[in-house]
Amino acid sequence: MNQYEVSVSRRIDAPPAAVYGVFADYHQGHAAVLPKPYFTSMTVEKGGTGAGTEITVNMAVMGAKVTYHMVVTEPEPGRVLQEEDKAAGVITTFTIDPVNNGQASYVTLYTRARTAPGLRGFIEKLITPPISRKIYNEELDLLAAYVKTAPVLASAE
Repeated sequence: MNQYEVSVSRRIDAPPAAVYGVFADYHQGHAAVLPKPYFTSMTVEKGGTGAGTEITVNMAVMGAKVTYHMVVTEPEPGRVLQEEDKAAGVITTFTIDPVNNGQASYVTLYTRARTAPGLRGFIEKLITPPISRKIYNEELDLLAAYVKTAPVLASAE
């Protein structure tokens, strides 16, 4: 199967429960850390907190517009949150591990996605990972800033 994988990790100075809470909250927290202009909109279709949530995400990257219908699961509640669009062949996971005795978090954003066959897929494999890494680094920047300005989240256990 034609696919690519991309992953970005970083230490975030907030407890794992607070960081996980940001990603699991699709009404406010998660929406706040999606980098613009890449993420043009996110609509909660069902739920809104953690597993069972369904969202529609619109993206615009390098002139290409894409819509994903993601279903959220929690393979490891409190540690791993996963979004999947089965039709598009895209899975993104948010993994949060404790560091510094739980005072900080090591956050990994990971995506595996199906590409088109042939030359188009080859080009997607070359172009998409560096762009995705840039977007994920911006998302982690926004996350780091968000947890500093959300003291209630930062002190959540």
